[in-house]
Amino acid sequence: MAITESALHLLKNVVQESPADQTEVVLLTEDSSLTRFAGSAIHQHVAEKNQIVILRVVLGKRIAVVTTNIFQPSSLKQSLQRAVSLAKVQQPNDEFISLPGPKPIPEIESFSKNISRLTPNQKVRMIKNLLRQVKEKRCNASGAFSNGVVKLAVINSLGVEAYQEFSDLFLHLIVENEKSSGYASFVARDPDQLDIDALAQEAIGKTSKEEPMQIEPGEYEVILEPYAVSELMSFLGYLGFHALAVQEGRSFFVNRFGEKMVDEKVTIYDDGLDPGGLQVPFDFEGLPKKRVTFFERGVAKEVTYDSFTAGREGMDSTGHGLIAPNTVGPIPINLFMTGGESSLEAMVTSVQRGIYVTRFHYTNVVEPMNAVITGMTRDGTYLIERGEIKRPIKNLRFTESILKALSQVTAISKNRRICSEGTVYSRRFVTGTVAPAIKVDGFNFSGVSAL
Repeated sequence: MAITESALHLLKNVVQESPADQTEVVLLTEDSSLTRFAGSAIHQHVAEKNQIVILRVVLGKRIAVVTTNIFQPSSLKQSLQRAVSLAKVQQPNDEFISLPGPKPIPEIESFSKNISRLTPNQKVRMIKNLLRQVKEKRCNASGAFSNGVVKLAVINSLGVEAYQEFSDLFLHLIVENEKSSGYASFVARDPDQLDIDALAQEAIGKTSKEEPMQIEPGEYEVILEPYAVSELMSFLGYLGFHALAVQEGRSFFVNRFGEKMVDEKVTIYDDGLDPGGLQVPFDFEGLPKKRVTFFERGVAKEVTYDSFTAGREGMDSTGHGLIAPNTVGPIPINLFMTGGESSLEAMVTSVQRGIYVTRFHYTNVVEPMNAVITGMTRDGTYLIERGEIKRPIKNLRFTESILKALSQVTAISKNRRICSEGTVYSRRFVTGTVAPAIKVDGFNFSGVSAL
């Protein structure tokens, strides 16, 4: 059992002894290690162990949530009392139906015992090897290398009991010289899948010794690497792929289900059980993950639900509940875009004059209903002329509708990769987006970035 029997017993006691009409307890433990490096030198080597207990109680239609990281019987009892007291003074939420009841959860393996091999000394050796390769190319490296083990338990008074253990690691790498910079990133559950040499060579390969040229803003053909595509997908998930956004009238899907919204080559879905991604069998309400297809061959199809948004419509949750209190909605966290028939090389060859984009940076929302975002290119932006990557260009600011861009997709790569921003500032729960590279016939760059 991933979580000790005594811990589970303690959580069950909290639920059983609660005077509330309904009670839910979520335990999220973290054993996390982070190594950072900059200027081709390790400058931070830290570790953290913590556990968070989130108590949600329901009195009629009054709901309160209390969080503590003191996992002791007395503290949990006090937190429960505090939650009940808070619930009594809350305004009733008339749209609340109920916490969910139990459903069968598929058994999947989300933990690799190999994660224990990533000791501090081993990680230092791996990073030193990486830095050596970078130094040989007269470049400097910066980035973050993190690994961890997370345990999740969800128990409620309606019979939900769900437990899972997760391992994960991610490595973000930026390589730079006096002229330009390159980027590469890796995420997985098993450290044996990490090829540190290949990652270093990928980032080094994005650098150039040529002075970046400046080009005029405007609309260009673009090749977007999976890093950039995953960013677009994540924003779609946040802005409109979930039921709360639709119910509140702020999703681009409003009144458009069944309509062809993007190119027919584009299929995007969410599936926590797909072994091609970072599998997550159930959500933070203890409900099993269901596959949800947002765009099927370009047509708007479905959105994700948690128990609250599903209850509003008399539907079932799709297993996309996040940690309470959740005001942003049941955002999908296991996004996939279906691969195509092309290769990255073939897509580049087909471009007469365009821009090669490795990734985006500092991206923000401009117009939610049309999925318009703005941001900058970074760490590998190149001019393509007559089917060849010619020379680096100064980073550009873009302002573009993701929906418009996806409606102008002319090729999608067969190969995909898992992309993840990882997390070093908040609760550890690493997720991944599986994305291909895409060619877009028109992408709007609105200015030149100063960075």
